[in-house]
Amino acid sequence: MKGSHAMGESELLDRLRRLEIETPSWGYGNSGTRFHVYPWPGAARNVYERIDDAALVHRLTGCCPTVALHIPWDAVDDYSALRRYAEEQGVRIGAINPNLFGDDTYRLGSLCHPHAAVRTQALKHCRACVEIAAEVGSTVVSLWLADGTNYPGQDDLSERHARLVAGLEDLYAALPAGMRLLVEYKFFEPAFYSTDLPDWGTAALICRRLGPQAQVLVDTGHHPQGTNVEQIVALLLTENLLGGFHFNNRKYADDDLIVGSVDPFELFRIMREIARAKAPEEIAFMIDQSHNIEGKIDAMIQSVSNIQLAYAKALCVDEPALASAQRDGDVLGAHRVLMDAYETDARPLLAKHRRQVGVAPDPVEAFRVAGHAERLTRERGTTTVESAYESS
Repeated sequence: MKGSHAMGESELLDRLRRLEIETPSWGYGNSGTRFHVYPWPGAARNVYERIDDAALVHRLTGCCPTVALHIPWDAVDDYSALRRYAEEQGVRIGAINPNLFGDDTYRLGSLCHPHAAVRTQALKHCRACVEIAAEVGSTVVSLWLADGTNYPGQDDLSERHARLVAGLEDLYAALPAGMRLLVEYKFFEPAFYSTDLPDWGTAALICRRLGPQAQVLVDTGHHPQGTNVEQIVALLLTENLLGGFHFNNRKYADDDLIVGSVDPFELFRIMREIARAKAPEEIAFMIDQSHNIEGKIDAMIQSVSNIQLAYAKALCVDEPALASAQRDGDVLGAHRVLMDAYETDARPLLAKHRRQVGVAPDPVEAFRVAGHAERLTRERGTTTVESAYESS
């Protein structure tokens, strides 16, 4: 490998082995843009097939042992049976994501809605998701609110914040010991004038108010252009408020593209803060992407691979040399140390790691060569958008 670093190869490989990445059930079904959904041959048609696909990704990568669920998209009558099914496929059920945006009732918001009856409905759903999490053995409830307003004067901003805090306090009180509530933020969309959880600072303030079982979830696509996401990550780590990530990439807004596809250097900078903290096991690394015009499974594998590669490069930073340059005020020297790690070809290291854990050096190629896409197309056909979730 090009570049130098203070960490030995055995430690690098050990750190890579400890990195686990959660894939989302919704990433395996048909998804689309505001304009159209393009059905993909062999896309998963129900929660069981979505778990099957997540299990296949884990077998091919060796680092994706959990799959996140979205309720009610993945709702079933028997969650204990679903848990057993997942375990039989070699994976566990991870974060449970309540849906507070897919009901006509939520036109003006959910937990922040001006009508108490709607807020009660939203809170009831969140509490049900806490119960589901406990039943499937999950320790994470991941919450994103689409709540906001489109026009000045539409609602009272202070009152909406008070409703939000009150609802989250009720939800937090329902958490059992050992379960975390990860609070996600987004600066705009679907609301365009105000968003009730618009930034990491608001999310952090609320988590501090709730207690130690509440932490912030950083979606890498949920920031204005030019935002220094790695600085947010560093500060949340320092304050013990970083609960997890939803990894994706964007060119303009919340594009939900394959992570690392547009700005791999940003992904490296984020992972460098994680590597520096030396605490990947305490952070939920989750993917949240919308594969609209590409295959579902191999795109997910590519996302996993990009995260692994960025982390491997981040582990190659010569931290003693970087710290020395920073102490000396050697601006260019410090920058060169960081760039030396980024320019390191970490693919041989990653290939060695994969051989050690018993998977192919290139899991995307392994998926394609094995004919998994063709097999799934024969078994499932092409499901229309309307029926994609009816069998869930």
